[in-house]
Amino acid sequence: MNDFRTYPALFLTLFSFFLGHTQVLKEITNVDFLKSISFKSETGKHQFPLITKEETFTLQFDDLLAEDNDYYYVIEYLDHDWKSSSLYKNEYLLGIDNQRISNHKSSYGTLQRYTHYELTFPNENTQFLKSGNYMISVLDSNEELMFRRKFLIYERLATIEAGVFRSRELNQFSTHQTVQFSVKLIGVNIRNPNKDLKIVLLQNEQWDSAKKLSKPQYIIGNELHFRYDLPAQFQGGNEFFRFDTKDNRVTNPSISFVEQEELFQTYLFTDPERANYPYTFNPDINGDFVINTVLGEDPNTEADYTQVHFSLAKQYTLRDEEIFLYGKFSNYELIEKYKMIYNPSYEVFEATLILKQGFYNYKYVWKTEEGLEKNKISGTHAITENQYLILLYVWDIGNQYDALIGVKTISSFGIKN
Repeated sequence: MNDFRTYPALFLTLFSFFLGHTQVLKEITNVDFLKSISFKSETGKHQFPLITKEETFTLQFDDLLAEDNDYYYVIEYLDHDWKSSSLYKNEYLLGIDNQRISNHKSSYGTLQRYTHYELTFPNENTQFLKSGNYMISVLDSNEELMFRRKFLIYERLATIEAGVFRSRELNQFSTHQTVQFSVKLIGVNIRNPNKDLKIVLLQNEQWDSAKKLSKPQYIIGNELHFRYDLPAQFQGGNEFFRFDTKDNRVTNPSISFVEQEELFQTYLFTDPERANYPYTFNPDINGDFVINTVLGEDPNTEADYTQVHFSLAKQYTLRDEEIFLYGKFSNYELIEKYKMIYNPSYEVFEATLILKQGFYNYKYVWKTEEGLEKNKISGTHAITENQYLILLYVWDIGNQYDALIGVKTISSFGIKN
């Protein structure tokens, strides 16, 4: 290993240390030419990096520059709230990070040339010693940060029983969902559940709307019960829009027409504003995307990139508002390239994105100076099918870190009154 490669890791470690517990480390994408960034585990159906220490998972991404560039990875350990941990690197990693990503292949038979990169963990250089929250940063050979992504490692030291219910508030009974659950600890003692226990709830794997709980409502023996309403309440939202480009030569119920230029041009049907529409069940994958193609055996290197044209039929207003495309494909980031532009000729908001062939979920969200309103355009319903993830952290007082000792995934498909 070249000595100069130690500096990015040292910089990131010192940067996190001096920020201490006042700074939340967030995911970020700094360049446009790295696309289709995703994690895949051996067992997970979704592209969400949540595994045990015994399982493996793979980080994948494409470089549209197609120049076989060198990329390196640096790993940090963080507290349950994604603030810097006090642990040293040798306390949470066995081996070393800051290694070159050596597994890469060039695309084959595609109009858009790219290089596909893969990095699997654990590997011969890097294994994980602690459960909890991790952040991986990918840097180029000039030590510039390309992107940063979260991943989680958990232990099975608790069982969680959970259900999704309608809100008890009458004015939110038809629009909101509440997650209620109980925790049973296995082989672990908690001195002070009100202080040492932290619960994080995610709807459809979206960190920007995470709910945090700390105190169980009541304790019976070794069972902790969380039967809160408002603290664990989410808007039900609506089912995501979807489209499938695995065969970029044909149309389908989501695609109006396709043209071939330097890249394939895929024009989706114009989407309506659904805020005042009644709920219609339309199965989705809760915002996720799956890379796929019918024109090759290996979607990683044989799926092509297409320019996908989105349009939303919505009246323009003079208020300070911004509308963004939103989904796992964008890592739920609200940045300029996902912003919709109003076209007065057709009275629609439009955006064009370069996306790899596959099946995609997406929605439109509304942003103002007051904040993000995810369901102002799509509407919200209590009977919408959503996936919820419950993460159970315990403060290890002896080792000074937040261990992730239990997880539970539950759907609202069978919502209860």
